[in-house]
Amino acid sequence: MPRTEFDASYYRRFYSSNPVHDRRSVATLASAVHAMCAWWDVPVRSVLDVGAGPGWWRDWYRDQHPDVRIASVDVSEHACREYGHQRRDIAEWAPGRPYDLVVCHGVLHYLDDRRAARAIANLARATRHVLYLEAPTADDLRRVVDRGATDMDVHARTGEWYRSRLGRHFVQAGAGLWVAKKGGVALYELERTR
Repeated sequence: MPRTEFDASYYRRFYSSNPVHDRRSVATLASAVHAMCAWWDVPVRSVLDVGAGPGWWRDWYRDQHPDVRIASVDVSEHACREYGHQRRDIAEWAPGRPYDLVVCHGVLHYLDDRRAARAIANLARATRHVLYLEAPTADDLRRVVDRGATDMDVHARTGEWYRSRLGRHFVQAGAGLWVAKKGGVALYELERTR
């Protein structure tokens, strides 16, 4: 299980006065991710939000694309009760069917290596076309993140650790976007990072 307790105090600390992300920034990100899917001719009819927290991705889809079927899951009992998600642990669970877009925003760095590797395999099973992934690396934790607004009780891993495991299932397209190798999305050579 995660080292951090994702209880009410966690949400007060990291989502109230000085959040790293807020509803508006997530709306901007969701718009960009959805637009890239459209650019690649990926019909987003279903979305899985893993580690949904306050539910901002779900809410954006319900507001902007109400015809899209969205499932939101979280490991936190508090988040599920407060924000209406299904309680699921991505290191132990994969859905019975794939989703066109899977969002995994700020989850993997809370898991130890074994559980993070299993979560990546489950994310691959869950993803029909595109995965949006945010997971700060050891370098990000040193140089990029706002330490005052970020939970630092996480596992610091290299980008290569993530890429080597994600690369078994996905092609990295940049900006947190990973295209499922099985998904049939054709990327230009310079759209891929490798």
